[in-house]
Amino acid sequence: MPRRKTNLQVIENLNSDIQKVKSKSTLKMRIEDLITIDALTETQGHFFAEYKKDCRAMLLHGCAGTGKTYIALYRALEEVLQRGNPYKKVVVIRSAVPSREIGHLPGDETEKTAVYMQPYIDMCTALFPQKQQAFQRLIEQKYVEWMITSFVRGITLDNSIIIVDECQNMNDMEINSIITRVGHNSKIIFCGDFRQTDLYKKGDLSGLQKFMVIAENMPSFRTFEFSEDDIVRSDLVKEYLISRIRYEEQYGT
Repeated sequence: MPRRKTNLQVIENLNSDIQKVKSKSTLKMRIEDLITIDALTETQGHFFAEYKKDCRAMLLHGCAGTGKTYIALYRALEEVLQRGNPYKKVVVIRSAVPSREIGHLPGDETEKTAVYMQPYIDMCTALFPQKQQAFQRLIEQKYVEWMITSFVRGITLDNSIIIVDECQNMNDMEINSIITRVGHNSKIIFCGDFRQTDLYKKGDLSGLQKFMVIAENMPSFRTFEFSEDDIVRSDLVKEYLISRIRYEEQYGT
């Protein structure tokens, strides 16, 4: 069995890939390089339909394995790469709970948080199968910007499509800080599942459920709940999550 890469190895590999991309900066990412994705479930279809109506604020929440972040990133990249659109970039804001104490990791801000980029590297590899180092190229060409919640204060995000991922791992103050960063000609998409919170410290509570109530009273917000019927990752994952949900309903967490 191959060994799992260490944080330092992931950082070194990412930095190496970025340097390779810089040497090939003339290979511009284009809308034609992006694959076409169709909705696999009814809820995904509802999201696609509302997105086309230019909805500016959305919350995708529910079961793991339902493709919430994947379809949000797909739609965002599709729009940003389209000529004549008002959006300059996709901003991915990740809740990386351990990154609140990232001082022990080597390197600068980018290097410290690089280990948390892996899911998006994988997604972009799938979305741009003909392009090597797709995620790194998108960053280098300023179509994508990456940040963690620790660094959002004091900025305004204009002309951006903002994807807030793993928002169940954000406390109320973090969610408040992010949504108040939204500037002119921007839209924001929250993705999360309150069943998957990594907030274990005493007094560190997820702000997602409170935010869901607040969003319900905002006319501009659209909420999409992904159930066990929307799980698309694999049959085994679907079977496991359904069984786990049944267990928690009967016995508690």
